[in-house]
Amino acid sequence: MFNPDGLELKGSTPPRDILPRAPQTVKETGLDFLFLVELLCKTLFFHGQTRLVDLVNHSRLPLGVLEPLLAFMRSEQLCEVSGRNETEATIAYTLTDVGRNRTQTFLQKSHYAGPAPVTLQTYTDAVQRQSVANMKVTKDLMAEGFKGFVLRQSTMNQLGAAMNSGRAILVYGPPGSGKTYVSEHLATLLTGNCAIPYAVLVDSEVIQLFDPLVHQPVVSSHGSSLDKGPLHDARWVECQRPVVITGGELTLSMLDLDFDPNTRFYQAPPQVKANNGLLIIDDLGRQLVSPQMLMNRWIVPLDRRVDYLALHTGTKFMVPFDVIVIFSSNIPPSTLADEAFLRRLGYKIYIGTLEEEDYRAIFEQNCTRLGIPFTEQGLRFVIDELHGKHDKPLLACIPRDLLEQIRDFTFYQGIKPELSEELLTWAWENYYTKG
Repeated sequence: MFNPDGLELKGSTPPRDILPRAPQTVKETGLDFLFLVELLCKTLFFHGQTRLVDLVNHSRLPLGVLEPLLAFMRSEQLCEVSGRNETEATIAYTLTDVGRNRTQTFLQKSHYAGPAPVTLQTYTDAVQRQSVANMKVTKDLMAEGFKGFVLRQSTMNQLGAAMNSGRAILVYGPPGSGKTYVSEHLATLLTGNCAIPYAVLVDSEVIQLFDPLVHQPVVSSHGSSLDKGPLHDARWVECQRPVVITGGELTLSMLDLDFDPNTRFYQAPPQVKANNGLLIIDDLGRQLVSPQMLMNRWIVPLDRRVDYLALHTGTKFMVPFDVIVIFSSNIPPSTLADEAFLRRLGYKIYIGTLEEEDYRAIFEQNCTRLGIPFTEQGLRFVIDELHGKHDKPLLACIPRDLLEQIRDFTFYQGIKPELSEELLTWAWENYYTKG
C-alpha cells in the first residue's frame, strides 16, 4: 500500500477550518487522567530524562494539559524534576525507581508511547465533517486533472460523475488498457485537505492511524508548542486527502485491525487509513482469496457507509467508511460478483481498446517523453504491420512499452534511438512471447 508519487492533490483549506482547537484541560482531551499518566510514564521510560518541551512534542499535548499530570506523577513519586529554576524549555523530567517499576506494569498492557490519541467519537465526527462526499468534481476540474491524458470524452464524463457520487466505482477492461493508470489518476481530482489523528483510542486500546506512506502532511504554522494559548490540537495532522492502493497482496485479514502481540497496540486497516479519500483495489480477482469473498466483505461498508472492527478482546465497534472505493479488474463484472453486490457499485466504467487516433496521440507523447524522433512511417509500421498482421488490439500500454525497449537497447548499443523497422520489430518480439 502506498500513496503514488507524482500525484498532485489539489486544493487547500486554511488549518483553522480543519484542525480542532487544542484542549486546555485533561477533560477536554476526552481521555482518562490515568491513561495519560501511563502514556507519559512510558514516554519517560523509553526516552530517559526528557525536557518539558520534548514531552509536549512527544505527547502532542499542550503545557496546560501536562502540568496537572506531571504534578500528580511527582506527588506519587513516579518522576522527579531537574532544573526547577530554569526556563520552561530547559526543565526536564525523569522516572524514579518507583516510576520505572510501575511503568513495567503499564508496558504489559501496551507499549504505545506516541502522540496522545483522540477518542473514537471525536474521530467519527471529524470524518463526517470533512466527508469525501462533500467534494465536488466539475467538468473544468476534470479537464485540468486529466490534461494531456488520452481518454474518450464519454469515459471522462463517467469518471467525473462517478467521483461526485461518493460511491464505489468499478473500472474494468482488457489487460493493458490503462485501467490502473486511470484509477490512480483520479487522485488528481481530490480537493481540500483533511485532519488525520495520529491514533484513536477504543476501549482503552490504541489504534495507530496516521501512516506517513499514506498521509501527506501540508505545511502550516501552528504557533509555539509551549504557548499556553488556543493552539490547534497537535494530536491531528492536516493532510492531503489520502490515497491507498492495494492489489494482489490483499487478503481478508488485512481488512481487520492489525494487532501486534509484542507492542500490544493496533495498526488501522487500509480502508480506515483511506477515510476521506480514495481506496484503490487494483487487479481485483488476482488475490489469494476469491473475489466473491472479498466482495462479501465490502457489502455492509459500501451500503451503510460504516465498517465494523473487533479488538483482540472481542469488543466490536463501528467506524466510519467515508471512502470512494475504486475496483480495477480485467475480469468481467458478472464473473466477479453477484447482482446484489454489483448494485452497490455506483458506476461500472469500461476501459477498452483504442481508436487509431488515440493510439497515435499516446505514441507521439511517449516519443517526446523518451526523446525518440517521431515518424509517420514508424507509426504506420507498428499499426499496419505489427498490430495488423499479428492481430493484436491497440492498447494504451503498448506504445510506452515498445518505445522504452527501443530506448534501452539503443542506449546499450550507443546509437541514436529511431523508429526503424528493425528496432520496432526487435522490441515487438521481446514484448510478445512466441507460441
